Amino acid sequence: MRPDSAIEESELVARSGAGDREAYEELVRRHADRLYAVVLRFVADREEAQEVTQEAFIRAWRGISRFEGRSAFFTWLYRIGINEAKRHGSRRPSTEPLDPQEDPRMLDAPDWSDAPQTVLEQRDLRNALDRAIRTLPDGYRATVVLRDIEGLSTREAAEVMELSESAFKSRLHRARLAVRAALDEHFGKGEW
Repeated sequence: MRPDSAIEESELVARSGAGDREAYEELVRRHADRLYAVVLRFVADREEAQEVTQEAFIRAWRGISRFEGRSAFFTWLYRIGINEAKRHGSRRPSTEPLDPQEDPRMLDAPDWSDAPQTVLEQRDLRNALDRAIRTLPDGYRATVVLRDIEGLSTREAAEVMELSESAFKSRLHRARLAVRAALDEHFGKGEW
């Protein structure tokens, strides 16, 4: 048998659809961190994000035999994750936004300058940006998270959201304008 890293995703999906738990566990290993990072942008804290991510993987396992392969597996999985985050979020009121410094990807981000003023400005910008994104309605937040933060192509992100590419682009444009307006308000118009 080939090592897990050499097995094509399509093969793992097919085996998972036939009930192979080991194949599904490999899919979970491959996508857990990325799905968690997306979910974290929709929920209040890390513990809640872990819970929602786990629930998304459970839902995906229950439905993988019906996965038709019309989109990439991660596109289908992200759709489940975002829907689960929305469902979970609708059950309880939002709390204080997660400090972006707690995002593991941000902790690993390189510090481009040791100058204290620059570090403070960057932190302030990250915090303001995170708050601005969190204030967006879920449908708009998802466009920014998937396209600008996760780096999905427009086509992939539109598939996740079950939108046409043109509808996705329109929604993304409006979301970016809302984020920009929030940043303008935070920093004062024209100061940066």
